[in-house]
Amino acid sequence: MNVFNILIAGVGGQGVLLTSKIIAEAALLQGLDVKQSEVHGMAQRGGSVLSQVRFGDQVFSPIVAEGEADLLIGFEPLETARYLHFLREDGTVVYNTRPIGTIGVSIGKEVYPQDIHETIRRHASKVHPFDATNVAV
Repeated sequence: MNVFNILIAGVGGQGVLLTSKIIAEAALLQGLDVKQSEVHGMAQRGGSVLSQVRFGDQVFSPIVAEGEADLLIGFEPLETARYLHFLREDGTVVYNTRPIGTIGVSIGKEVYPQDIHETIRRHASKVHPFDATNVAV
């Protein structure tokens, strides 16, 4: 198996890190080599969280290069759009359509884009949006 690259993006408290750990553990149970990386500076305060999971026969680095992600899982639309440049040309985006105001939006430093769903559709050929928050509650 070639290396499969996944990015998981969201806001602190949504379960991004737990999800990446579950995916990594599932790949390990299948006997695959797995590497994982996390960026969660302000995760406890509702800030941006990104996790990268790579698995395959042999994986040397936990970092997914720009343009190399096979799958982008977005727990929040703005965070999904923030990492679209990591998606490969034929990559897939699965994302939650329910917006959550990040710290930047909450303090007025950012404006939540009204056309966020169109932006995501424009930058990816395989897009699967759904209201995951409604499904989870």
